[in-house]
Amino acid sequence: MGPLICFEQLSDLMRNHHVVLLDARGGADARHRFEQFSLPGAIFVDLETELSAKRATAADGGRHPLPTAANFAKQVADWGITPETRVVIFDDKGGANAAARGWWMFRALGHQNVAVLNGGLSAVPRDVRLPPTSLPTPTGHGDQYSNEWQWPVATIVEVEQAVEDPRRMVVDVREGYRFRGESEPIDLVAGHIPGAVNCPYIENLDSESKFLPAAKLRSKYQELLGGREPEHVIVHCGSGVTACHTLLALNVAGLEGARVYTGSWSEWSRNAKPIATGS
Repeated sequence: MGPLICFEQLSDLMRNHHVVLLDARGGADARHRFEQFSLPGAIFVDLETELSAKRATAADGGRHPLPTAANFAKQVADWGITPETRVVIFDDKGGANAAARGWWMFRALGHQNVAVLNGGLSAVPRDVRLPPTSLPTPTGHGDQYSNEWQWPVATIVEVEQAVEDPRRMVVDVREGYRFRGESEPIDLVAGHIPGAVNCPYIENLDSESKFLPAAKLRSKYQELLGGREPEHVIVHCGSGVTACHTLLALNVAGLEGARVYTGSWSEWSRNAKPIATGS
């Protein structure tokens, strides 16, 4: 399985293999929308409680801090998923809401067979027909995975160091108006991390909310990186969710190794750090 799968490929996959479908859409009414329409047999995944581990204050890890790898492994086991299970994750935002975050977490846990549904629910026919699937049986305590994240995560200290090092790059994937500090609809302060560059995640998608072809993504990000290796790149957003959309795009482009700063702007802006505005 590659990092992306289209609806037609999903249908073929489900005819030959058992596939666990995870609906990771977010928002206050996400479960209600899930109950209104989703893929048959899909399991609802809660961004707030299953793909995040909230703390007392967003100053410590941001609005959507990662759970420990061990706790996520237990959650994966509760979904009936083993390392051999084929998993397809989707949302209603072209993978930008939480599907990409879920994909990153599975891969960082060491799970190989996971893909995001390209285009999300908007790519699914309303009269959707898929091969029948059964809900998986919980498998145990998650000890089939490592207790540590296998993919790199950046801390706020590492971000401070990276923006001072010309060999490294910090990429902010929020919309341009948020980066420039013109308006901030979610966090307390508008602006961006001084030294960061802006490359909105939405530019990973075409007019149908599907990811651009791999060659176009590779050209786009090679130009952005300016010769830097992906390992020298840190990606962030508002709370560490849509940053994973760009990490997914980099993976599709064959440019693996960038780190996510999960605290993102929601942590940085609450810790008396320098703030820049403008482009």
